[in-house]
Amino acid sequence: MDHTEIEAGVEVLTARDVPLGGPRAMTVRRTLPQRARTFIGAWCFADHYGPDRVAESGGMDVAPHPHTGLQTVSWLFSGEIEHRDSLGTHACVRPGEINLMTGGHGISHTEVSTPGTTVLHGVQLWVALPDEHRHAPREFQHHAPGTIRVDGAELRVFLGTLAGDTSPVRTFTPLLGAEVLIDAGATVTFDVDPGFEHGLLVDEGDVRLDGAPLRPAELGYASPGRTTLTLTNGSDRPARTILLGGPPFEERIVMWWNFIGRSHQDIVEAREEWERASDRFGTVDGYPGERLPAPALPNAVITPRKNPSPR
Repeated sequence: MDHTEIEAGVEVLTARDVPLGGPRAMTVRRTLPQRARTFIGAWCFADHYGPDRVAESGGMDVAPHPHTGLQTVSWLFSGEIEHRDSLGTHACVRPGEINLMTGGHGISHTEVSTPGTTVLHGVQLWVALPDEHRHAPREFQHHAPGTIRVDGAELRVFLGTLAGDTSPVRTFTPLLGAEVLIDAGATVTFDVDPGFEHGLLVDEGDVRLDGAPLRPAELGYASPGRTTLTLTNGSDRPARTILLGGPPFEERIVMWWNFIGRSHQDIVEAREEWERASDRFGTVDGYPGERLPAPALPNAVITPRKNPSPR
């Protein structure tokens, strides 16, 4: 079960294990959303998985499923995932590359690890679309950022700007997303936008964020107002992290299954349209299997959520 605590002014969020996909599901570690925190900027969902040996875990095989009101971000450390969507996109994501898919009004897609993948390891992230753009048309973007070397670390900026490098990938709110590989025993300090809140997800290593210790799979949250962030690797080998950020997202959202809306009725309508295979989500060609059925709705009304008040 996830929980949170405050260390050196940083909120430390632990992950919970969640099965992904069908009966032969791989397990992911989820740090967003949870009771203590719904968003970091507009980032509203963070799954961290692997390293999984595909021969043992079965890898990733997520049948056609829908999305509304969000953008999906796929980022890998190892392996390869084949993506197909109802735009007609057929693309692979590989380590050091970003696939960003916009499912505003509605999109459907599949994610399958490729036959040549032996170890699957990476993150799957979602971004909530602001109300004025939550019915945006379908879109798919792919980008392979270059590696930037700074004193004490190397990084790849896949969204936004960090250390003077800017990603060309388009988003609907200001965002930061970067993989930061910290040298063994090194400390690195980044200038950051004081209007942003930030989250640091640790993949591997003994890491401190502004002095707060973080274990692998934990997410450290730093509130707005900071002009710098200091990352320290206390181990004798490189530490890998994902740095996320954005201005606080003040809207309330309803988030259920693969849908983001603003009301219970938004979810009811999206689910109904998926179940009757309406044109809203289109169809995915090339997947050798059936679509994922939507789960049953809860008996209670799904209530909108936002971040809790500062602690």
